[in-house]
Amino acid sequence: MAEQEGPESARRSAVGRKMSLQRCETCSEEEAKYRCPRCMKYSCSLLCVKKHKLSLSCNGVRDKTAFVSINEFTDLNLLSDYRFLEDVGRTADAAARHPTVHGPTTKKHLYCLRNKARKCDIDLRTLPVGFTKRRENSTTFNSVEKKFYWHLKLLFPHCNAEYTLKRVPDDKTLADILKPYIDPVESDPVVCQRLKIYAVSPQSDVQILMKIENRKQNSVRKEEKNCFCNSRYNELDASRSLLDNLKGKVIIEYPTFFVVLKTLKNDMVVLGQDASEPAENSDSESSSLSSMEEGEIRDSS
Repeated sequence: MAEQEGPESARRSAVGRKMSLQRCETCSEEEAKYRCPRCMKYSCSLLCVKKHKLSLSCNGVRDKTAFVSINEFTDLNLLSDYRFLEDVGRTADAAARHPTVHGPTTKKHLYCLRNKARKCDIDLRTLPVGFTKRRENSTTFNSVEKKFYWHLKLLFPHCNAEYTLKRVPDDKTLADILKPYIDPVESDPVVCQRLKIYAVSPQSDVQILMKIENRKQNSVRKEEKNCFCNSRYNELDASRSLLDNLKGKVIIEYPTFFVVLKTLKNDMVVLGQDASEPAENSDSESSSLSSMEEGEIRDSS
């Protein structure tokens, strides 16, 4: 009996599938043979496919991110999502490998950047291609706004914390730059907790320092590499803009600010705004600076 019902059941299923076929939704005359992956419209021929695309502005490409309810989700949808993620991964990997991403910044761009900085009374110096600071520096100059957007590094030595900021406009005050980090009200709760010693201290006790880069050769030799206690610094004015604070300074690739507390800064030597030692133009000076900043330094000339 089961053998007799098998073929009959198959025949009925075939009839059901045939009856379930839709008519073309463009001409409404012929039986549909195709279904658009994008809008799910039925079509009977290539001509009707083109007509429906033109009338509905449909590109015929399946929407890989379209919502599918859990009741309608099948293994095909799962496979589709998996392949979509694979495509995204390949695209991201190809973009990361593109020559323009890792290619060295052109000499023309660096020259223009240093020239713009010189006009603002900033002695901007760049390292050779391949050095860490050269690779990570994202400083740009917007010719339309006539404004620098600086790559900036903030060091909080009392908490052993370091943060990197990108595209910081040069007209932003240092106080506003620090607000997301140590302001009790406006700072991020996680960051504020890590920098709690700064957040709970009076604002008058917070001091922003910048290492003096144009030290004389004999002075540099006496200092240990990466030791901030024996270095000399200029104190910056938190109420003034970033550009105002950088004027008259030597900057190697991008500014690095040390945020310290006056009561805990130990033996850090802070000089006045105009008390920094004059820079020397000799090759030996550049060589001594390079030993501290990961390589030979190109001056802004």
